[in-house]
Amino acid sequence: MTAALTVATLWMALALIAGMLSFWLSVSSPVVEIIIGMVAQLVLGADLLGTSHGWIKFFSVVGAILLTFLAGTEIDPSVLKLKWKQAGAIGFMSFFVPFGLCAAAANVYLGWDVKPSWLAGIAMSTTSAAVVYAVMLQFGLATTEFGKTILIATFVTDVLTVVTLGLMFTPFTIKTLIAIGGAAIVLLMLPWLTPRFFNRYGGLLSELETKFLLVCLFGLGALATWADSEAVLAGYTTGMVLAGCVGQNHALIQRLRTLTFGLLTPFFFILVGSLVSIPAVIVAPAAFLFFLILKVFAKFAGIFFVAQLFGETGNEAIYTSLIMSTGLTFGTIAALFGLSHEIINEGQYSSLVAAVIASAVIPTFIANRYFLPSHLFPKESTDVQ
Repeated sequence: MTAALTVATLWMALALIAGMLSFWLSVSSPVVEIIIGMVAQLVLGADLLGTSHGWIKFFSVVGAILLTFLAGTEIDPSVLKLKWKQAGAIGFMSFFVPFGLCAAAANVYLGWDVKPSWLAGIAMSTTSAAVVYAVMLQFGLATTEFGKTILIATFVTDVLTVVTLGLMFTPFTIKTLIAIGGAAIVLLMLPWLTPRFFNRYGGLLSELETKFLLVCLFGLGALATWADSEAVLAGYTTGMVLAGCVGQNHALIQRLRTLTFGLLTPFFFILVGSLVSIPAVIVAPAAFLFFLILKVFAKFAGIFFVAQLFGETGNEAIYTSLIMSTGLTFGTIAALFGLSHEIINEGQYSSLVAAVIASAVIPTFIANRYFLPSHLFPKESTDVQ
C-alpha cells in the first residue's frame, strides 16, 4: 500500500505541474499532460514511474471511458438534427482521406507490407475524442454550435475507425453478435430508464446517479472488451444516447467532470505520453515525421474546403481542420492492436504511436495559439483558463 500511495503521489504531482503549466502557457491541459508523461518516462524510467501497475492502467481506461462519455453528452440532439450533413461530411473526410493516403504511402514509400500499411492508415485516420472534448470544454466551445458540430464530426470519424479496424482485422464471431445485441438492448432502454431512476433516487448524498451511470459504463465497457472491441466506444455511445437526459443535468455533469478531470484523466494522458520512447524516435525519426506530416496534411486537405463549403470562415475552417487532426485514443488502440496481433513489428509500432501522440500535441497547440475562434466564445466564457 505504501508503494501504491507513493506512485499515486508522484502521478498527482505530475498532473498538478501539468495543470499549472497549462494555466501559465495558455495551452490545453491534456497536451501538457502528454508532454509531462513523455518527459517523466525519459527522466524517471518505467519502473520508478510505475506504468506497469495494473491499477494505473485501470484508472487510465476508466478516465478515457468517462471522458468520452462526457463528450457524448455534449452532442445536442437539436444541433445533430441541424448540422448532421456538415458534421457527417467533415467526419467522413477526416477519416477516409488520411486513411487512404497514409496506407498507400506506407506501402509505396516505406515499403511496408499490405496489412501493416492498412493498419497504419487506420491509426493515422483517427481523431481523439478525449483531446477534442477537453479542448472544447476548456475554451468554452463545448456549449456552442461550432464546438458541438466538431464533437459530432469526431464521433463520426472514430466510429468509422473502429468499424474499419473490425472489418479488416477482427474476426466476426458469436461474441460480436452477443455484444452488439446486448449493447443495443441496454442503449435502447437507457433513455427510458435513466430519467425515471434519477427522479426517484436523484439528489441523495450517496450519489446514486453517479453509481447508476458507472454500472452502465463499466458493464458496456466489459461487454465491448469481451468481444474484442473498445470500451471507449461504449462510453461515447452511451453519452450520446443520454445526451438529452444526463446532458441537461448540469449539477451531475459538474460532479462527473470533477471526478474525471480531477482524478482520472491525468492517468490516461500521462500514461499515453509515457508510451513514447524519445530515444527510439530520435534514433529513427524518419517514419515518425513521415506519418505525422502526412496525417496532418491529409486531414487538413480533407476537411478545410468541406468546412468552408458549409459556411465556416477561413480561421474557423483552419481551426476545425487542425483540431480534427488530433489523434490519441483510437490511434494508439489501433497501433497496439496491430502489435499484439503481430500485424506490425515494434519499430513500426513506435513510429505510429509517436506520430499519433505528436498529432495530439502539435496541431492542438497551433490551433489554440493562432486560430482559436474567440469570437465564438460564450460571453460568460471569455476568460479562458
